[in-house]
Amino acid sequence: MSTYPNMRREMRYGIPAADQVVFNRYYSIGYSYYFRQAKWALEVVDNEYTEVISEKDIVKRLDTFRSDYRIPQMFRADKVDYVKSGYDRGHLVCSADKRKNKLENSETFLLSNMSPQTPTLNRQKWRMLEESIREYDKQSDIFETHVICGPIFYFDQEVKVMGTNDSNEVTIPIPHAFFKSVLSEDSKGNLKIWSFILPNQEDKIKSPLKDFLVTTAKVEKYSGLFLWDELQGTKMDKLKTTVKEAKWLMDS
Repeated sequence: MSTYPNMRREMRYGIPAADQVVFNRYYSIGYSYYFRQAKWALEVVDNEYTEVISEKDIVKRLDTFRSDYRIPQMFRADKVDYVKSGYDRGHLVCSADKRKNKLENSETFLLSNMSPQTPTLNRQKWRMLEESIREYDKQSDIFETHVICGPIFYFDQEVKVMGTNDSNEVTIPIPHAFFKSVLSEDSKGNLKIWSFILPNQEDKIKSPLKDFLVTTAKVEKYSGLFLWDELQGTKMDKLKTTVKEAKWLMDS
């Protein structure tokens, strides 16, 4: 069960373990000192503001990439770690999800919210999945959409690294894949879950998004995390072990 039950809106359905839980104003992350990046990032996707303000008033992407000084120096990522690495600073909680005000958008550019992603993953499939989730959340019968995502490392495969610290040593392991799990509640109180594992490799990310759908139980196995653990019972167990069709995916 969660250590921080129901403290915040995004934690309503549970919060996995982490070395350090970092509370931002509009989302939370669980940071891994070992991997020098977040194990997970948790948010509620909220598109309600698009109904009350015009598009011209929605904040534009700020690109305020910066270190998160709440993370101990020996464990945190800095901008220099990504220089000439060949990897993008991949958002976990994406900038486009947080556009009500400049502070909300700026928070997504903390490097504690970044993981090394190949350009193809970051700029194509990961972005498509983010866009699909936002469009899904706009449906009139969807009350709330919770999203948790993070890196996956396969320990039977070589783990490459990037970045340098003051001792000129590599510091940041590069994930083999990324997961995203989406939990929604509709107007009738029904809960639905879709989970994905997307490879962090240029040559393995060309298939339609539907091909990356997996059971939530599989995500838990490979990430080492318990997802949505405030929800208990046989029905929840079935949701976690079933792959549900996602007709809302943009490139399906």
